Amino acid sequence: MKKLLISPSNMALGEQESQIYQNILKQATEISLNLMAVKVENHPEDFLGWCYELLDVAKNRINFELLDDHQLPIVKKLQDMLISAISFLQLKTLRIAPWPVICEFIRQRETELALDEQLKLIDYLAPLRATPLQEMISEDRLAFSGKHAASLDTGVYQFDVEWFASTKSAKGFHQLLADLPGEFDTALAHIPLEGEVTAQHYQEFVVAYLMAFSHSDEKPTLAPATRLLAMRRPDVFTPLVNSKLDPLCQALGIAKLTNRDFERYWQDVVVAINKMPWFATGSAADELETRLSAIKALLPCFFYYADKDTPQSSNYYKLLNKPKRTTSSGGTKTTRRSKESAETLVDRALSDESIPEHIRAKRDSIIAEVEKGRSVDETISLMRAIFG
Repeated sequence: MKKLLISPSNMALGEQESQIYQNILKQATEISLNLMAVKVENHPEDFLGWCYELLDVAKNRINFELLDDHQLPIVKKLQDMLISAISFLQLKTLRIAPWPVICEFIRQRETELALDEQLKLIDYLAPLRATPLQEMISEDRLAFSGKHAASLDTGVYQFDVEWFASTKSAKGFHQLLADLPGEFDTALAHIPLEGEVTAQHYQEFVVAYLMAFSHSDEKPTLAPATRLLAMRRPDVFTPLVNSKLDPLCQALGIAKLTNRDFERYWQDVVVAINKMPWFATGSAADELETRLSAIKALLPCFFYYADKDTPQSSNYYKLLNKPKRTTSSGGTKTTRRSKESAETLVDRALSDESIPEHIRAKRDSIIAEVEKGRSVDETISLMRAIFG
């Protein structure tokens, strides 16, 4: 273990990496006796590999039963620092890596990223980009804006809507979006659906976005705005989430953005990423590269730390594997939907060619059950069981 801890001092680290190493080392010193009890056979010669190895020690190989209570927060902080360092180092490669390397990196981490699920979200939202927010059912607005809710039926929303920057903590934003979606439509209308997006387009969006908050005491913040922009034009805008700003800004070599840095976001993030060598590539070698090419500005999201547990953190995964809860009266706890939402969700499910005609004839009955809160799949399965 001692050899592992000191090995970065023999690596050719840059100034940022050296500072990160020193901070990690200070944290590790607090639990040095516990770390020294771990046998280490793998000694990576690069700093990224070193971070992964030490993180594995701190998460899986240290004996937690021997830790004092006051040491547990220290171990958690060490884990968080290593995760942030890994994200920074991986994001930093975006500044120099060519397109094939970018795609191969994502391809190799397909499982850890839950890539199929993430791309399902993008595929679902693609036809909605031209639909005004005020014309969407409430569930689609949540999917577009990045907030999970129990009303998102897993039979229709086969993905976690919070991939690519969750906005669940932006309560004021979501209240305004629910009350005045047309105000945000006015802002998004300044961003063309195709072709070049200019600084003028973005500035007009910002003005209208800020004006949307004039109807409330809530203050406009940057992160939710970038989510809306990224879902409208995933080939131009990279979404931000506050918890991951540190490694991204470090990788871009810029001061950390605040939640009011609308002007800096355009120049320091959007323009910077759009100018990276891989961004301008004109060809795709296969289907995956073609799909990634259409959402280039989202690709930095795939360079944050992810591991085998990441797919299970998906809200979609949790809903699929959640035990059924019952109320005190013995009934299943449900979330009611609006009739508009129920009709839309049912019609989408019934459009599947595999659904027999006699089940489609029960549309009104299915809608009534879905409106009460029953899932679409569960209701259709029940109809199949009853009517054959």
